[in-house]
Amino acid sequence: MEDEKEIRKAQDTIKDVHKENKPSGNKKIYIWLPLCIAVSIAVGIFIGNAFSIFNNTRGWFGGKNKLDVIFDYVSKAYVDTVNIDDMVEEAIPAVLMGLDPHSDYIPAKTMEQRGNELDGHFSGIGVEFLILNDTLTIVNAVPGGPSEAVGIQAGDRVVYVNDTLFSGKKLNENKVFSTLKGPKGTKIKLNVRRNGQKELIPFVITRADVPVKSVDASYMLDDKNGYIKVSKFGGNTFNEFIAAIAKLKSQGCTSFIVDLQQNSGGYLEAALMMTNEFLSNGDLIVYTEGRTYPRENYFADNTGTCKTNQLVVLVDEGSASSSEIFAGAIQDNDRGLIVGRRSFGKGLVQAPYRFKDGSELRLTIARYYTASGRCIQKAYQRGNRDDYNLDLYNRYSRGEFDNKDSIKLDNLPLFHTLGGRPVYANDGILSDIFVPRDTAGVNSYYIRVANKGLLREYAYVFTEDNRARLNSFKTWQEMAKYLSNQPLVDNFAEYAYSKGIRRQPYLIEEARKLLKNQLEAFVVRNFFGDDGFYPLFQRDDKTIAEGLKLLKANKATTENIRKGAYK
Repeated sequence: MEDEKEIRKAQDTIKDVHKENKPSGNKKIYIWLPLCIAVSIAVGIFIGNAFSIFNNTRGWFGGKNKLDVIFDYVSKAYVDTVNIDDMVEEAIPAVLMGLDPHSDYIPAKTMEQRGNELDGHFSGIGVEFLILNDTLTIVNAVPGGPSEAVGIQAGDRVVYVNDTLFSGKKLNENKVFSTLKGPKGTKIKLNVRRNGQKELIPFVITRADVPVKSVDASYMLDDKNGYIKVSKFGGNTFNEFIAAIAKLKSQGCTSFIVDLQQNSGGYLEAALMMTNEFLSNGDLIVYTEGRTYPRENYFADNTGTCKTNQLVVLVDEGSASSSEIFAGAIQDNDRGLIVGRRSFGKGLVQAPYRFKDGSELRLTIARYYTASGRCIQKAYQRGNRDDYNLDLYNRYSRGEFDNKDSIKLDNLPLFHTLGGRPVYANDGILSDIFVPRDTAGVNSYYIRVANKGLLREYAYVFTEDNRARLNSFKTWQEMAKYLSNQPLVDNFAEYAYSKGIRRQPYLIEEARKLLKNQLEAFVVRNFFGDDGFYPLFQRDDKTIAEGLKLLKANKATTENIRKGAYK
């Protein structure tokens, strides 16, 4: 602005001079005057800039903030050579630590490793694997994936990757993932050992998009009630969800259990579209609002296919973000019952900002509010993430996972659903029906074998030893019936002993039902995938059983919910 004023002043001066001084006048004035004017302009601009720098008090690094000044000064004057880019990468997380617990910075390398799983795929070779006897062992080649296309089979053991030995005690899951994943279109060479083959078999696999499911299971619980498990809210979730609903309805389903336990969230749009299936025209699903982010409402549009079907939603302490949006909308509109335990309490909205190097900043810009006006987000102190991260442990310590009375509501803001039921804010979604965690059979022996991954490992060993017989079964139900008569638990105890877990007959007997259930489910999964796994793995699930009981008694209708008949 100072520059412009000086230029305009000089221009006015020129005009005045031309009016007062004609070429016929003093020639010396006419010759030297333009030069004087030019010098005056230059001096004026210099002085203006100098005052601007001085007034901004930016010193030698004019116009920059303190962080820029520090990095510039270190770069120019520090005694040793340093990598400023590395310093910036380390500084960004430290800056964000002073904000809320969910504002985050993700480096480019981490973004690349994460791939696009929320978008329904990642780039890799498409295998399920185990590390068995220090060897990468293929459990299954993902249908439609690049490994299946070149002929990789279940039971293949990978010996070399890109002509380098790929086995030994240092082999772990992180190394396998980082090696097998990679940019789409790149190639990787595997040499595998296959049963019955003397020589190693070479394969060259071109990495490609491998599909990732977000609706893990959908099956009928009885002749009228169906179950759908949603593990994340991704780009393909709604299409998978609609397909699951259509499948179940074709089998006679009239009521649904939607399982969001341990679902940490994902895309808002997926949650909105799923919720829309169950709400009537104009029902408020959720709204967002922030300091500089104006309120934005999201309503149901009356295109849902399940507006009259009974609904039960399962949640627990691992259900967060989009899961809580879905559950909160169903609860606040008295559209279904929430069964389980209090959800995580993540109600902050992050806006992603992608940098040119592929890294990403996710900055919190707003909060989620349910239809009744309650905020989902649990309490936090800015800059104190340690206490926030210990919240679930503190809930466990005070018995909240086992006893509803351990949940303290005294200081929570009270709101009401559309039908007038009391609900509470600022601490996640509280369930309408509390179901404690199931600890039947969970003792020290079970915890040791489960933590070492021995249940899944032995299920694979049993599969390999009996593959010919197991391949003869056409349905998972037939296989499950066969497995129920096998001494799986006793044989497993011997296998666990060979792996360093001592026999404890009393504890094994106490956990027998749980061990048997899971071993049978893991074996079935090796042949029939999740379609057979979940019905077996969850057959004694108390939370599902509670939801089914409510549906059978017609207690999840809007009328009975508003009457409180579910209590």
